[in-house]
Amino acid sequence: MQDSPMQDRPVQDGPVQDRPTQDPPVQDRPTPRIARRAFLTGLGGAALTACTPRQSAQPPPEEGFGPSPTPAPPVTVNAATGPVVVPGEPMRVVVLDTDVLDSALTLGITPVGAALPAADSRFPDYWPASRTAGIRLVGPAGTPDLEAVRLLRPDLILSNQTRDGDRFSQLSELAPTVLTQTAGAPWKADFQLHAQALGRVAAAAAFVASYQKHAGQVVQALAAAKLSGHKVSLVRFVEGGGIRLFGRQSFPGTVLADAQVGRPDAQNVDQSDFELPPDQLAKADGDLLLYSTYGDPDRAGTNATLASPGWQALGAVKAHRAFPVDDQLWFQGIGYTGANYMLDELQRFLGA
Repeated sequence: MQDSPMQDRPVQDGPVQDRPTQDPPVQDRPTPRIARRAFLTGLGGAALTACTPRQSAQPPPEEGFGPSPTPAPPVTVNAATGPVVVPGEPMRVVVLDTDVLDSALTLGITPVGAALPAADSRFPDYWPASRTAGIRLVGPAGTPDLEAVRLLRPDLILSNQTRDGDRFSQLSELAPTVLTQTAGAPWKADFQLHAQALGRVAAAAAFVASYQKHAGQVVQALAAAKLSGHKVSLVRFVEGGGIRLFGRQSFPGTVLADAQVGRPDAQNVDQSDFELPPDQLAKADGDLLLYSTYGDPDRAGTNATLASPGWQALGAVKAHRAFPVDDQLWFQGIGYTGANYMLDELQRFLGA
């Protein structure tokens, strides 16, 4: 993920945005997120049907009631570490980063265990609690508790080399382990690998088609409202990582590109993210400014920056076009469900 300290994904690690205890000024209040029912309706019946959650453990049929179903044969996937043989229908999956969490849940599979970024204490709330309630936390992403993983008896582990490349051998002793190279900008290609490993290739195709249709609808809506040329700024306050701007080669940057919106000059670069010195806040300006916080807002510098003259002088702030967004969605979602929500929020923020 993004630099936290990892990156291609620099700081795309992180928590739900911790909002200040006091209400933000009017210009900083987010637009309400689209209702989940409306979102699910928009995904299309084909995708939802393809992704009906798999039952975790079926009791064996009683003797005399017919033969047991033939198990799916093993599958070989070409991971970043080379070919990996995985079960044809993995039932006990452990995910060690936020991108594979989104992939598994999107494809209808509830992991038995998951690792979250260190500053996160709960699962992303763009997923209903009913989908995440049974997932056991196995420690921070990048430093998972291997004994906790072992006790879950996984038959498949998913992560990426940036997070877990240095413990690949240890993880492989626990279960077949499929790693992508990194997370963030290549999320669409990574999703295809996750789908192969999870045995959900058909479901993946349905979700890809649904997302492409959704992105096209947003493009048309923005064009009809004459908003396509608006430049959208992405700012992330990171505890221990400063103020960061996000370029085109990041997860949120690719979603904005799919919506065909513009980017401020400083962020219209083939980078994932980079630190912004506090005395150069002007580079964070845009027609629309979206910002989040990873970690504590005081220690991340969010509260101090929002109260500073430099921030208050930004055109987006003066025009009441600066909005806080959910960090776990916009910078950690890294998958098709997260991206679909982001498209809807983007359209609402822009007023199309």
